Amino acid sequence: MINDRAAGTRVIRTVLPAEAETVTALHARARATYYPEGLPQDGTDWLAAWRSAIARPDGHVLCVVEDGRLIGLASFRTPQGAPADTVKLFQFHVDPEHWGRGVGTALHTACAEEWQADGKLTAVLDVHVDNRRAQAFYARQGWVPDPENPAAEGDHHLNLRFSVAGE
Repeated sequence: MINDRAAGTRVIRTVLPAEAETVTALHARARATYYPEGLPQDGTDWLAAWRSAIARPDGHVLCVVEDGRLIGLASFRTPQGAPADTVKLFQFHVDPEHWGRGVGTALHTACAEEWQADGKLTAVLDVHVDNRRAQAFYARQGWVPDPENPAAEGDHHLNLRFSVAGE
């Protein structure tokens, strides 16, 4: 498990169960930026989903805390049926008020360090097709289109792959 990493007043650590509501609110603020018509109401109980992710013994939810405020988060685990050396980044969000300040890069670095420590070779994720900002961020971090899961016509997400070892 990742140890707390401090950089100035910024700490990257594991999310606490008591922070589920704060995580859910940050998630909603970040997602709202790439849905011009507003967040879709698909019936998902995001508070319950985040509580479940935080409680999973086989997963990790990391957060970035700066000056006592949670400003970034990442959730990842090996998905069911995937090879043991593969990890999926299910959620990765930075509070829009903190974009452009290195929060995402620091959080991504912490994720990659955890993946290496856990023996993962490959990370995968899907990103919304309208989220150009996230796509550019992931490209800068070394993510590439996943050749094993190309997007089909009409897909709402693009599948990306990252070599954890940097190869």
